[in-house]
Parts: sequence; structure tokens; C-alpha cells
Amino acid sequence: MSAPTPDTGDRGRMERVVNLAKRRGLVFQSSEIYGGLASCWDYGPIGVELKRNVKDAWWRDMVWSRGDIVGLDCSILMHPRVWEASGHIAGFTDPMIDCRRCKQRFRADHIGQLECPQEKGRHPGECAGELTEARQFNLMFKTFMGPVEDSANVVFMRPETAQGMFVNFENVLETQRRKLPFGIAQVGKSFRNEITPGNFLFRTREFEQMEMEYFVRPGDEAKWYQYWKQERFDWYVRLGIKPENLRLREHATDELAHYARGCADVEYKFPFGWSELEGIASRTDFDLRQHADASGKDLSYFDDETRERFKPFVIEPAAGADRATLAFLVDAFDEDEVEGETRVVLRLHPRLAPVKVAVFPLLRKAGQPEKAQEIFATLRPHMVAQYDQAGSIGRRYRRQDEIGTPFGVTIDHTTMEDGTVTLRDRDATTQERIHQSDLRAELMRRIWD
Repeated sequence: MSAPTPDTGDRGRMERVVNLAKRRGLVFQSSEIYGGLASCWDYGPIGVELKRNVKDAWWRDMVWSRGDIVGLDCSILMHPRVWEASGHIAGFTDPMIDCRRCKQRFRADHIGQLECPQEKGRHPGECAGELTEARQFNLMFKTFMGPVEDSANVVFMRPETAQGMFVNFENVLETQRRKLPFGIAQVGKSFRNEITPGNFLFRTREFEQMEMEYFVRPGDEAKWYQYWKQERFDWYVRLGIKPENLRLREHATDELAHYARGCADVEYKFPFGWSELEGIASRTDFDLRQHADASGKDLSYFDDETRERFKPFVIEPAAGADRATLAFLVDAFDEDEVEGETRVVLRLHPRLAPVKVAVFPLLRKAGQPEKAQEIFATLRPHMVAQYDQAGSIGRRYRRQDEIGTPFGVTIDHTTMEDGTVTLRDRDATTQERIHQSDLRAELMRRIWD
């Protein structure tokens, strides 16, 4: 991963995003009333809708809209031998160092990106503190299964969702009658005891992944590797991230895992620098071979046409749901001027917007609230909607702009006469009249087209 580039202005932007997230119910500090728990976050009523929409968009585009990928939801706790076979127990480590002065621990390969906790503006080791030699630290969380806490009952919180798909390869193959190439997808929680978590939602110890293992015939992996790199890059652009804030970085040979033939990161230009959103890896047949050897099961594929039996190669796009949510949030954050006032607005793609439409009566009399509630009730079963009649109409618009609501519907005296409502666009702030009977269909078209 390339080192983040410090930028004071961007850091200020990040602070404004974090403040907005807290103020408008997107993200709260976990256990805040007890002083919080470092790098653990709770998604609030607005944030949970945003993150859910990110995951739903990924699932819709990766599974529902394709005929070659199916889904799984695997257990977080797995047999310890899974992690032995995958190499996680022996090799899932990061280099860790200690500062003898401040007693803090740091990830050794991130020193150039970190700040000394006691001397601002300096990296660890540039201060008066003495750093220890680096040592390897295993990132997996341990726990115990059953009432006895001893070494025989140790299990691990999964550090990735991928292994659940590999160990279920045979189950999916037999029950779904799949032909190569095909994929298995999963969205789920993973846990890594990160040495230096931070940057808000970017690096946390509990996080959610969106991963897919795409099984292909050996010899076809290069073609599919190129396909998935472009497909995954384009996905972020289609959902509204500015292309100039994205790049596809191919890993150098010395960065590759020993089993990988290639790996590329979709990177986003966060306020703290270019950092990984998603990795696309060409993993060969390493995982299936490892689990076949360790379990004694035949995890091969039989081609009915060629009468060949072989272990498929795998292309793996692996994205973080929390990182993606953060990237969409940061990229959508904007400040402009409307009617002589500074407006904070989240220019989220309508598919991702936590609330799709807000309904407002212009006045709190003349039957307008009742009509607005009637229209609100017709929309609510089909999309996330909010009703608001408190304050001036301009203030109500601003509240919705801050959480990224793309459309506003205002009921006024003309509505009471001819049944038309005002439909407001968040980004352009333009308004047009539309009959209430056409409203739901028009909103659905604008959201999903």
C-alpha cells in the first residue's frame, strides 16, 4: 500500500465529515457513555441505512444481477484446523514495535504514517523515545468454545470471510450444480486485533467484508483477473465516486503473497492519503489444495465435457463494507452556497442515500399536514422516507441535504387544488411540479435508473 500523503486541508475535511456523522446520527463512538472503546464504532439510524445500502448494492450487482455467482453466510467460528490449513495461525502477522518512553505499540511498517502520541508532528522514533526491535504479532482474536478455558477449546474469531467459501466449495458445487466459471459471495463480520487501528472507520478491529471467490479453469485466470480488476473499479464509479479520487494499483512482486500470481488494489484518495478500498487477487489453487490436504476431502472439479478433474484457480475481489461506506461518505461530502447561506450536503448516489425522499407540508394548516401524511404513507412501503413539518421549509431542506436525501416533496395550497406536488432535487436544488399519482413511479425511476 502506498503511504498516505499528509494534507492539513484534507484533515480539516475529515474532521468535518466525522462531526457531521456524529451530529446527524450516522456514526457514534462505541460505548460512549463509558468513555468509548478505541476504534470501535456504532452505526446510528442514518448510518446503518447508508452501510446497508452499500452492502445491498454490492450484493445486487455481484449476485442478483448475475447468473454465475451464488451467496453464502458462513459461521464466524470455524474449526481451528481451518486456520492452520490456510496459514493464518502460522503467518497472519504484522510487525510490531514498542516505544520504551510512551509505552505505546505501533505497526513497524506504518511508522512513517503515524504520529508520536506525545510529540505532535513527529513520527514514533523521531522523538526522545527509543523503539524496540520489531517482532511478529498474530492478528487473530482467540476465544474458547465450551465451559472449559484451556488450549483444547481454543477457537478464533475469523479474520476474513474467504475461508468459509473455500471449505464450502464442494457443498455449493454439489447442491447448486455449478459449471466453471462461477463464484461464491459473502458479506459478513471479521475480526483482526490491529496493532494501530485508526482513521475513523478505515481501520478497526471489528469490521465487515464483502468478498467473492471466483473459480475458473487453470489457464483462464489471467483473463478473469483483468476482468475483475476493471469491474470492481467501475463499480465505485457507477455509484458516484469521482474517478479522479480512485486508482488501480498493481502490487509489486515483493508485495505478493507466496501463493498469488497477481494482486491489485482499488485505492481511494482519502483525506489522510491514498489507501486501499478493495483488493483483487489471483490466488491460484492454493486454498483448495491446502484444505484438501488438511481435511482429506477431494476439493476438485470434474469437467463433464473434457472428462478432466482438476482444482480450479481463484480470483478474489475482497472489499471492506466499512471502508467503502467511509469512501462514499467522504466523496459525497460537499459545502456550497444556497440562498446566501453555506449548505452542507451529501451528494450520495440515490441508490446509496439512507433516506430516499422527505415529505413536507408547506404550512401546518389548511389540510396540508393531512395530505402530506397521506402521500408519506403511500411512499413508505417502497422506500425509506421521512416526514418533517418542523421549522421553515428552507431549514427542513437543509436537514435533509445534510444526510444526503436526494428528493424532497412539498405539499402546498396548489396541491390541495389540483393534486400536484413540488419535487425538489437535492443537488441542483431545482423544483418541478408533478401529480401525486405519478410520484412513486417517478421516484423509483430516478433512484434506480
